[in-house]
Amino acid sequence: MRLDLDNLPSDVDLLHQLVREIVGVVESRDGEIERLQSIIKKLQRGQFGRRSKRLAPDQVALALEDLDSDIARIRECRPGVDEPPAERPPHRKARPDDLPRKDVLIDVEHEVCACCGGPLHAIDESQAEMLDWVPAQLRVIRITRPKYACRVCESVTQAPAPERLIAGGLATPALLAQVLICKYCDHTPLYRQSQIFARHGVDLARSTLAGWVGGA
Repeated sequence: MRLDLDNLPSDVDLLHQLVREIVGVVESRDGEIERLQSIIKKLQRGQFGRRSKRLAPDQVALALEDLDSDIARIRECRPGVDEPPAERPPHRKARPDDLPRKDVLIDVEHEVCACCGGPLHAIDESQAEMLDWVPAQLRVIRITRPKYACRVCESVTQAPAPERLIAGGLATPALLAQVLICKYCDHTPLYRQSQIFARHGVDLARSTLAGWVGGA
């Protein structure tokens, strides 16, 4: 909810409704603040308490992630006041130049001036960048090996099948690498990886993944 202090409504009923909405947001924020303060106290006890009750570093990091997410959510929901943009945009780390770019053109609907009807001509343009994510994609590699026969000696010739890292295995080296990296670098258990593959429409049982890991 954004508030423009220079253009507040003059209708009394609308103002009352606006005040009620603000009060509701403030009360919700107070409850969130109390919950976040409780989380902070718990983290402090886990960090500085007795050794037997201290939290593991991973638990602290996970709690801090939740805390940052909650703070961002509160900031997004709180009433805001429209202010003129700052003279300098906030400094952000530049995106790597080797990342692929997708250009999106957002142009005006008409080529004539809405005020006088005169023709418009381009004078400049504004550019901004947003960071996007392309989800991982599973694909099937279909291997075809034509067979050839000799009319003279009736022998059959065919190219040998490519070697597989796991005999008879379904996974390519790239898929095996993904499973191993998720398990040993990102600490994602195999049963969770099985659930992730299921969201992509592929049923890979945990036992299957375990066989791949052992074979690799």
